[in-house]
Amino acid sequence: MKKVDRETIYNKYNGRCAYCGGLLPKGWHVDHIEPIVRDWVNGTCEKPENENINNCNPSCASCNIQKNSLTLEQFRRNIQQFVNSLNQYSTQYKFAKKYGLVDETNTEVRFYFETL
Repeated sequence: MKKVDRETIYNKYNGRCAYCGGLLPKGWHVDHIEPIVRDWVNGTCEKPENENINNCNPSCASCNIQKNSLTLEQFRRNIQQFVNSLNQYSTQYKFAKKYGLVDETNTEVRFYFETL
């Protein structure tokens, strides 16, 4: 990807991650909104038509790694399940909740770019 394309993508949401809205740090990622699903072994991708600047969002590393090759709706559902997973498997989370340090809400997952 050309430097000018990365700059355009970076500026798309004023230097913020399209998903969480955090300021983009050095080493930020370019995410494909509709995934391209790379085959690193063969050097190909499943949907080469999705390899274009209009299909790219600026993303912090953690959001991009978590999104992986999910669609936006799959990514949203995945995030929505985090609290259930924490309640099942994280003793620290359950303990923090017991002491009122965590307040769970049933807030719908909305990405930063959807709030603009």
